[in-house]
Amino acid sequence: METRIKDQIKDIEQKYQVKVLYACETGSRAWGFPSPDSDYDVRMIYMHDLDWYLSLSDKKDTIEFMSEDGELDVTGWDIKKCLKLMWKSNGALLERVQSPVIYREEKNISSLLKEYSEKCFAPIATMHHYLGMAKNSFSEIDGRDEIKLKKLFYTLRATLACKWILEKDSVPPIVFMTMVNELSFDQNLKDKIVNLIGLKSGKTEKYIHPAEKDLNTFITNELMIASAAFEGLAGRKQREVDLDSLFKQIVKTY
Repeated sequence: METRIKDQIKDIEQKYQVKVLYACETGSRAWGFPSPDSDYDVRMIYMHDLDWYLSLSDKKDTIEFMSEDGELDVTGWDIKKCLKLMWKSNGALLERVQSPVIYREEKNISSLLKEYSEKCFAPIATMHHYLGMAKNSFSEIDGRDEIKLKKLFYTLRATLACKWILEKDSVPPIVFMTMVNELSFDQNLKDKIVNLIGLKSGKTEKYIHPAEKDLNTFITNELMIASAAFEGLAGRKQREVDLDSLFKQIVKTY
């Protein structure tokens, strides 16, 4: 699959006349709790040649590809779009530059993007992203006797990201177990989460699981805390971040 992904990236470069600066895995395979039939969520950051940006017209700044078998889901964002999202402390971009699974990287650009994403980190903006995600996912399992285990993990991941923002005041890690290990909460719940990850690794995405009431209670309490704290969170921690210069550096150097 890695070879197939790298070949697809090359095909996309040729078709769209772009240079892929960075391509990584996101989704459950990057978060650390995939099922055997989980698809591959590949996310790219790419750039055009300089003349493409010297235009008065707005141009499409995304690329999307889905394989016929559904195994490979590829999405790309132009570097200019990425830097605009970085300025907004976009949660998806913050995850992307941290991915532990990298398929393509030009000249250590992930380190550069990660450095600037931390400078742009706005707790209130990132909390808005994860709190909405957690509430939406939780609404699909709360109060039910049987649930999709996949949805429980989606809810837990977003909930722990909210908890991380409140307790660590920093960008939440993409790797789920980093949050489980480093955040303070009941060890019995942590042990249960580890066991459920082991269970999920052998079940399909459609697997139905009995509701975990203690985890539901934990999620409910943490989301209440996050919701109550939301309005009091800070905006961007570093006011002056020169993303214009970073953009120029990237399009001229890479």
